[in-house]
This record gives sequence, structure tokens and C-alpha cells, in this order.
Amino acid sequence: MSAIAPLRALRPQKEYVKAVASLPYDVVSWEEARQIAAGNSLSYLHVEKSEIDLPADFPPHDPAIYEKARENLDRLVQQEVLFQEKQACFYVYAQGMNGFWQYGIVGGMSVAEYEAGRIKKHELTRADKELDRIRHVDRVNAHTGPVFATYRARPALDRLVEGVVASPPEYDFVTEDGIAHRVWIIAEERTIDALIGEFASVDSLYIADGHHRAAAAAAVARMRREKHPRRPNAPYENIMAVLFPHNQLKIMDYNRVVRDLNGLTATGFLERCSRNFRVSPDFAERSPRAVHEFGLYLGGRWYKLAAKADAYDAADPIGRLDVSLLQERLLGPVLAIDDPRTDKRIEFVGGIRGMEELEKLVDSGAFALAFALYPVTIEQLMEVADAQLIMPPKSTWFEPKLRSGIFTHRLSEGPEGDDACG
Repeated sequence: MSAIAPLRALRPQKEYVKAVASLPYDVVSWEEARQIAAGNSLSYLHVEKSEIDLPADFPPHDPAIYEKARENLDRLVQQEVLFQEKQACFYVYAQGMNGFWQYGIVGGMSVAEYEAGRIKKHELTRADKELDRIRHVDRVNAHTGPVFATYRARPALDRLVEGVVASPPEYDFVTEDGIAHRVWIIAEERTIDALIGEFASVDSLYIADGHHRAAAAAAVARMRREKHPRRPNAPYENIMAVLFPHNQLKIMDYNRVVRDLNGLTATGFLERCSRNFRVSPDFAERSPRAVHEFGLYLGGRWYKLAAKADAYDAADPIGRLDVSLLQERLLGPVLAIDDPRTDKRIEFVGGIRGMEELEKLVDSGAFALAFALYPVTIEQLMEVADAQLIMPPKSTWFEPKLRSGIFTHRLSEGPEGDDACG
């Protein structure tokens, strides 16, 4: 079963929601965030990435960064830009991009279920990034952005959501990147109970994106329990999440660019490729159309690489992933990139930037070649998580990104409360 709970969200007044809503803290650099938030004191980047309000050379993870985040959130509340819901609610958060829509249920996932492994993960977290979010959540006393989660689609849940979105939305706006955002409030007790009941029959929830947020939320809950051991229903026992049916999610390709050919000539590199791949020149499509196919941009020309049958183990849920195939047959043995997490010779480009970005990077001379990958499927991701395995690094790029600031989940009972441990 999967336990979910309604939340008393802190959220924007309708007239401010577009100004408040921001990209997540971890998809923009300090400079990008500073430019985006310039002239907009309501941008939630002032909360989620509060270092933009401090000098560029300010020490990372300094306590003043988290204090500034708390100060900025308090300011938005004091200015009545944000207000706290009077009762616990669920919400439907819909996003539209290029005619594609996804409808998620906003609520709380159980920290206890996360700790028990019933909320499944597919990524490792980095200790430094996890500690940053722990300090942020604890000092701000809130989950400032939701975890992006999924579940195997259920017709009964689809029908409940369809009934909710038949009415006019509370929020309806389009952000500067062309993404449409709509939100409906679920306050009716009967619908709340129906959602809880239906999720009780969902075997597992899966974290699609936001592993560091989830890990930090659980860590802060453990800290709060030590301080207040007799609060089993405290707000910090829930992780704010948006839960989407798996068949609505869009995973885009996550591509690679490499700075050099590891001493090989272009001809020599292509010869090495031909040992495990069928190499076809003049690949007009540029982006692969099926699993185990890759686009290669080298020397101003696109090639298609199609993996030979013996190049991967079809029975291995990790080994048969295209990101694994590329790593094990080309990046590691041919280009000597053994650890893509740390090697400075490789960088990763989200598919939202298109094949033109790969061409631009290589044509600039900063990179020698680019690989275009076929997107991982959500079924592959769930299969890996079910096997308690870890996806290779930089495997998935979800679009559209959830906006932060539309929902904030405070970790104490009232707007004035503060259980921070720091």
C-alpha cells in the first residue's frame, strides 16, 4: 500500500503565482538564477537559491545562505504574497508542453514508507548536496519544492482527477519558457478520502526526480523526532510530492559531449566503434528512433551507431540500458572515461536543448564529438527501482520541470511555529 496525506500548503495569492513560481534550484546556476530573479523580488529563487542575494564569492553552505532563505520566505508571508491553506487539501498540478499534458496529485508521501524502502529510488545522492538541502529545509522549516514522483497508472485515480479538472482551475498561467501550469484545489472530504483509499491499493511509489529533496526531508524528520519523540502525525512526517501516473510522464534524451578522442584520429575512432556497432554515415535524423541506436556527431558529420546483438546482455536491466551500453563499449574502453560522474572530459546535455546544441558545442572546438541517445523509458526506470538497483549517472531528463513556489510545506503546525534543530 502507499500512504499519502493532504497538506496545508503555503501558496501564492492568485495574482502573484506567476511572479512567484520559479525553476527548481538545481537546474539553474547561480548566475542564471540571479539573472532570472533580477527585478522580481517575488521570485521563489530568492527562497530556493538564496545565495543569489549574497556576493558571488560567498562561501557555499555558509549558515547565512539558509538564514537568507528563511528571511525571504518570511518576507513573502508578511507581504501576504503567500498564505497558508486553512485546511489540509490535495491539489492537482497540471503542466502542458507542446500539446502534451501531465496531471499530478500534490500531497504528502510518508517518511516512514521512504525509510522502509517502499518509496523506491533509482539514483544515488551526493553527501554534499544532501547536506545542503538538509540545512536548507531545517532552517527554512519547510519543504520549498516538491519531489517529482510516479506510480503505475490506475483508471480509478484517473477518473478522480478527471472529475476535479472538469471545474475551473485556481491557477492558470504560462511561464516564460512556454510551459502552461494549472492547479485545482481538492478540499472536499469525500474526494480526499477517495484518493487516500485508492493510493492504499498502489503497490509502490517511485521517485522520478528529486532524490536529494526526499533524502533531506527524511533526514530532517529524524532530527525532529529526536527533539519531539511523541509527534507521530507531525507535518515533517510527510514529504511534499507531486504524484503522476507513469503513462503521462515524458522522459527526454540525456546526451553526451566529449572533449577529445583520447589520442585517436576520427578514422581510428570510427574503426573502434565498428567493433560493437554498425556505423552508418550521413544520419539525417540525427536523433535515434529506437533503443540501442545512437547518433554520433564527429567532424561536422552525423553517423548512426546501431549496437550489435552481442554488445549487451538483454537479460540485465542495467546492462541493456543505452547509457550503460555507451559507457561500457565506447566511453570507458575507447575514450578512457571510466567515471562519468567525475571526469572533466565529458559533459551532459538535456534533450530539451535539441541536436543543434550538440552541433554547436562540437563545432565550437570545445568538444570533439557528441552522442545523441534514445530516451530511457519510465518502464525501464521502474524496473531498475523494483530490482533495488541504481540507474547509471545522467540517465533521465524529465520535462517539463515542476515549478517551485506554487506549494510550500511547512514542518510545524502553524505559520508561526518553528521546530528547527539548527
